[in-house]
Amino acid sequence: MSDIKAGGNHGNTAPDQEHGSVFFNFAKPYFDYVGKGRIYTLVYVVMAFLNLLIPLVVIFVVIQSGYLRNARASVVIAFIVLWLIIAFASWIGFQLWWYRKSSVRIFESKDFIATPVVSDIFQTFGEWLGTFIGIVGAGAGIITVFFLGGPKENLFRGLGFLRFGPILIVGGPVAGFLILLMFRFIAEQIRIFAAIANNTKQSKR
Repeated sequence: MSDIKAGGNHGNTAPDQEHGSVFFNFAKPYFDYVGKGRIYTLVYVVMAFLNLLIPLVVIFVVIQSGYLRNARASVVIAFIVLWLIIAFASWIGFQLWWYRKSSVRIFESKDFIATPVVSDIFQTFGEWLGTFIGIVGAGAGIITVFFLGGPKENLFRGLGFLRFGPILIVGGPVAGFLILLMFRFIAEQIRIFAAIANNTKQSKR
C-alpha cells in the first residue's frame, strides 16, 4: 500500500504518480481537475453564456414569425423596449452565474464536494429565475400600460398574460422574490446536510 496515498484528495485515493511513466500519467491533470470539484465551474460558465443567447433567441423568433411586419408603430416600439428589458435581465443573469462560478473554490478543501456544489447551483438558479421574472414581469407590465394603452392589448400572439399589465408591475417582482426565497430555502437545507457530514468526518480524524 506504499504506492497509495490519501490526503488532500477529498475522500478519494490516488496512485502515486511521481515515478510513473508518461503513458500512465498523461490524464492526471484531468483527474486532479475532477477530484477537486473544479469541473463544476463548467455549469456556471454554460449558464452564464446561455443568458447571452436569450435576447438573440427572442429577436430571432419574433422576426421569423413575421408579426412585426404588419404591426403598428406602438407595437414595434413596445417590442423594442421589451427586448431591451429582456437583454438587461439576461446581462444581470450572466453576471450572476459568472460571479458565482468562483464559489466552487470554497468547497475544494471539503471531503464532500458534490452536495454543497449542487446546493449552490440550485440556489443560483433560483436567484437567476426570480431576478429574471421580476425584471421582465415588471417591465412587461409597464410597457403594456404605457405603450399599448392599457391591459386589453396584447403585444404578441401567445402572450395573453400581458393583458394583466397593472398586475404584472407588482406581481412580477413579488413572484420573483418568492421563487428566490423558495430556492434559497431548499438549497440551505441541502447545505446543512453537507456541513454536518463534513464536520462529522473532521471530528473523527
